[in-house]
Amino acid sequence: MKKILIVEDEAAIREFEAINLKRVGYNVEEAGSGEEALEIFDSATEGFDIALLDISMPGMDGFTLCKELRKRSQTLGIIMLTARTQEMDKISGLMLGADDYITKPFSPTELLARVDSLYRRVEMHNQKTVVAIDEIVLGDFTLNLRKRTLLKGGKNIELTQVEFQMVEYFFQNPDVALDRTDILNRVWGSNYFGEEKIVDVNMRRLRKKIEDDPSDPKYLVTVWGMGYKWNSN
Repeated sequence: MKKILIVEDEAAIREFEAINLKRVGYNVEEAGSGEEALEIFDSATEGFDIALLDISMPGMDGFTLCKELRKRSQTLGIIMLTARTQEMDKISGLMLGADDYITKPFSPTELLARVDSLYRRVEMHNQKTVVAIDEIVLGDFTLNLRKRTLLKGGKNIELTQVEFQMVEYFFQNPDVALDRTDILNRVWGSNYFGEEKIVDVNMRRLRKKIEDDPSDPKYLVTVWGMGYKWNSN
């Protein structure tokens, strides 16, 4: 279906995004505000795969909209649009549940590459594929590869599709130090346009969901100068 919701208050930018995405086969819905976007999302008979959100909008801004959409769906792919100088906005958007960000101004090539990359991850997450191993159990945690769920002490932890893929990679390599580049290539793909620091921000978000004390991680530990590992001891 390849269905995407574009939320942008500037009509010219919204039209630019819509034209380029329609050209490669995306089914596009457009909204000029966060409030309109929620109405469209809630009334849609078929769900969206991706939402492309501008941060700076009158009324409901992109941050608030991101939070609301993430409450409604953990599998929706969310990309935030930020200005080049809005470094903290990029981090804030990711911490609120976005999967990626694109810095303005951007080319049609970059837009399509980032949207296509996220769409592939969303599709992979939603596909009910047959797996050789249904579950991986590490201590209190149970990762179900068929149902795409993570339990801690029997309680479900809500994960986005990006977060699930990160956890899956760590569970397949317990107690092994994985560098940022490996994680980036595995989860975002080797052709990812963005920056490596997206790994660090997603790790912070993941720790908030997994760790008893995110400021003193017990499971997702940092390997200084390299990356991270899942500590199963």
